[in-house]
Amino acid sequence: MQFGTGLPIVQQMPGQARWQTGDDPSPIIAVAKKADELGYGWLTCSDHVVIPGRAVPSMGATWYEPATTLSFVAAVTQHVRLLAHVIILAYHSPFDIAKQYATLDRLSGGRVILGVGVGHLRSEFRALGAPYDARGQVTDEYLRTIKTLWTEEEATFHGTYHDFQEVHLSPRPVQQPHPPIWVGGNTRRAARRAVELGDGWVPFEVTVDELRDRLDYARTLPAYDQRRAPLEVVLPAGAIELTAAAIDGDRPAFSGSREQILEDVRAYAELGVTGMTVGFHASSLDEQLEKMEQFAQEIMPAFT
Repeated sequence: MQFGTGLPIVQQMPGQARWQTGDDPSPIIAVAKKADELGYGWLTCSDHVVIPGRAVPSMGATWYEPATTLSFVAAVTQHVRLLAHVIILAYHSPFDIAKQYATLDRLSGGRVILGVGVGHLRSEFRALGAPYDARGQVTDEYLRTIKTLWTEEEATFHGTYHDFQEVHLSPRPVQQPHPPIWVGGNTRRAARRAVELGDGWVPFEVTVDELRDRLDYARTLPAYDQRRAPLEVVLPAGAIELTAAAIDGDRPAFSGSREQILEDVRAYAELGVTGMTVGFHASSLDEQLEKMEQFAQEIMPAFT
C-alpha cells in the first residue's frame, strides 16, 4: 500500500481555509517539499480549464493547470511522483498531452503518472467546444494515440479523430514503455477502460460494495489476465482525522484512533486497493504540514 496526497491548488471553494485561498504559491511548495521529505508516493493536481459560473459556488473558481504546476513542483522535489489527477482528455489535444508529460517525465527523472478521466461537467464541455456525448469514445482513442506517440520512435496511428504516420515525438519519456496511466471513474466502463488501456484505476466516492462490484467485474475481463503488470487500484480516501482516542459508535471512514484508521486501510487493501490519496482538514499551513507528518509517522510505516 502506498500513499499520496494532494497539492493545495483549488482555490475559492466554500469553507476552504484561508491559507489555501490566496494567490501566494508558497503553500504549494511547502506541501510538495514536506511530502517529498516524508516519503509520500505522489502529489496530485487536477484539471479544469474553465469553471462555468453556476458551478463556482460548489467547485470554486481557481484551479491551477496541472502540467505547469507539476513542473513547478518537480523543480523543488527529488523523489515524489507527479500525478495529473485527472486530465480530461476530451478537453485537449492528445499530441499536446503526450508532449507535455513526456517532457515532464524527462525533466523530472521519470516521476510522471498520467491520470485521465472522461469528465462530467457538461457546461465546461460546451464552453470548450468539446464533445460531451462522445467523451468516452474520444478518451479511449486519445489514450491509444498518446501511448503510440510515447512508445513508437516513428509513430503511426489510424483513428476516428486523428490519422498520422511516421511522426516523431521527442523528448521521449524516461519510463518505459511509458509513464503509468491511471484511469479515473466510478463505473464498470471506467474499470474496463483501466484494465484495457491503463495501468491503474482511480475510483471516486465509491462505496465498499461498489468497489467490490467493479473489481469483480474487472477480473472477468479477458484483458485482465493478459496484463503485463497487476492493476493498481488507488482510492482517493479524503480527509484523514487521526484522534488520540478511539471513536465509539458510528464514525466516518478514516477517522479515529491509529488502530481504527489502520483497520480501515487494511479493509480496503483486502479488497484489492493498492494505494490511497489522502487529505487533511487544516486551518493553517502549519497544521497541514503537522498532519502530513503525523500520518507519515503513525500510519504509513505499517504498510511498508
